[in-house]
Amino acid sequence: MATSAEHLAAQQELERKTAELSRSAALLRAVLGATTDGILVTEDAGKITSFNDRLAEIWRVPREVLAAGDNRRLLEMAAEQSGDPPAFLARIAEIYETSPPETYDLLELADGRAIERSTRPLVLDEQRIGCVWSFREVTERMRAEEMRARLAAIVESSHDAIVSKTLDGVIRSWNAEAERLFGHTAEEAIGQSILLIIPPERQDEEREIMERLRRGERVEHFETVRLTKDGRRIDLSLTISPIRNAAGRVIGASKVARDITDRKRTDEALREADRRKDEFLALLAHELRNPLAPLRNGLEIIRLAGTDANAVSRARAMMERQLAHMVRLVDDLLDVSRISRNKIELRRARILLSDVLSSAVETARPAIEAAEHELSLALPPTPIHLDADLTRLAQVFSNLLNNSAKYTPRGGRIRLTAERRGDQVAVSVTDTGIGIPADALPHIFEMFSQVDRSIERATGGLGIGLALVKGLVEMHGGTVTAESAGPGKGSTFTVRLPVLEESLDPGFPETPEREADAGRPKRRILVAEDNRDTASSMAMILKLAGNEVHAVHDGAEAVAAAERFRPEVILMDVGMPRLNGYEATRRIREQPWGRDIVIVALTGWGQPSDKSRSQEAGCDAHLVKPVKMSELEDLLTSEMRTPTGSSRHRS
Repeated sequence: MATSAEHLAAQQELERKTAELSRSAALLRAVLGATTDGILVTEDAGKITSFNDRLAEIWRVPREVLAAGDNRRLLEMAAEQSGDPPAFLARIAEIYETSPPETYDLLELADGRAIERSTRPLVLDEQRIGCVWSFREVTERMRAEEMRARLAAIVESSHDAIVSKTLDGVIRSWNAEAERLFGHTAEEAIGQSILLIIPPERQDEEREIMERLRRGERVEHFETVRLTKDGRRIDLSLTISPIRNAAGRVIGASKVARDITDRKRTDEALREADRRKDEFLALLAHELRNPLAPLRNGLEIIRLAGTDANAVSRARAMMERQLAHMVRLVDDLLDVSRISRNKIELRRARILLSDVLSSAVETARPAIEAAEHELSLALPPTPIHLDADLTRLAQVFSNLLNNSAKYTPRGGRIRLTAERRGDQVAVSVTDTGIGIPADALPHIFEMFSQVDRSIERATGGLGIGLALVKGLVEMHGGTVTAESAGPGKGSTFTVRLPVLEESLDPGFPETPEREADAGRPKRRILVAEDNRDTASSMAMILKLAGNEVHAVHDGAEAVAAAERFRPEVILMDVGMPRLNGYEATRRIREQPWGRDIVIVALTGWGQPSDKSRSQEAGCDAHLVKPVKMSELEDLLTSEMRTPTGSSRHRS
């Protein structure tokens, strides 16, 4: 039988153990209350034996439900919050049935929150007696990870090179575009110094940028040059931002680089084109003003000469030359424009190369003789036929000959040669002139190209002649090239054209010869022109040629005068007040007496659309001002012979 001492000792031991258990329970409750995870302890039968307040917060269930030990109600309320309640409950049942040593699940709740769930068995005396459930809300972490993943995807798929580096300049990241742009793979670049891609002369620039970043500054749209793996230099626009740690301290830099090499080249090309345009406009003004001075002087000479026929004749000849020069400048400009827009039409015929070159030499001879150059020709002994527009090809070679005459010092030599080479003929113009620098040769046929601007200004010209030559030659299926040994060593321009084989086209019509002038018949001509000086001068010329002429100055007057005067020919300006030339022509054509009148549109508008409008209005022909009187006379002679009612529109 136990003594009272033993009984007391046993009582004290029980109290000590009870106190320890109470303390352990209090400590457990304190730990569960302090943890940021929601903790739930259940028996294997599913009854709740322990939980903390964080669990109630996470699952948003009343604490009374948990305190009552009603795990079934907890599951129902949790399942309602899940995105898929049946799957949620099935997974819980699976865990109870299989009793795995550990499970882990990520739950996405209907309200957008993310919960990590893990379970571990609760073991006592090597016997499983229940489960410990741990729940952690990871919504912000998941969002941050998703944001990082999205950012990584954006960085990797970006069309800009994105690179990060430490403040010491060590590369830490390198996206796919950086690989493409600089040529180094990520494995080759990461861990290397950023100086890998910086030219030696730009390294001070990098140090200045890093100093700004250390101060927390952002560097935007900084244009610079960087090196590629193969040594190329590329133009870049950089935006560089500081990278900060959680404490806000700058620990590195992020660099976004965009290749602007093509843009820089385009900008430079645009600046060059703009500069050349400005120079061209200045040249155009200069070249158009030059003939105006002698034209004005010629008018003054005629006014003062009185009966001095010799002085009047010389003045008139001078004025004709200057006017022809102005017309040629304008015609060249229009031709280049038409070629660039594929609007020019060739009047092809079976022609002789010798006729083309003879016409070109005839046109260029005054300039050659004025400069006292020696011109020599070497042509093939047998005739060479071409399928070509004689006038346009003669224009090509006269341009080349004039070019040589202009850029060869006085008393130089010019040689024109032609040689059959297989199914082509090569025609060359060689001179002893100023030559062409090697760097100018690739651009010599470009619009407004000028080799020596000081000489160009002294000799005249717009820098469009060779562009016109190239366009016309290529329209004939040929090529043109330029050669020069350098400044002061002369130049050679060679045109290659396809030859027309005799056997392939025996019936091809020869170029029509100009009919002999059989005398100019007197006609009744109505001049409709709103510019009174133009109208009166045209009427005076036509009267001096023996015609009966009447002039009016607007479209309404033209219709009324046509009815009274009943002209055989009307020279109709297109742009007139009250009634334009198109409408005046239509009204005249509506009258029985107006159907057989030859109506010629005589205007400054010469585009194909303008010619189509004049034809649709009822004009028989379309001439562009200024027109040569011989050209007008030839046209009228032809039109007056055309049977009434036939289609006779010409331009």
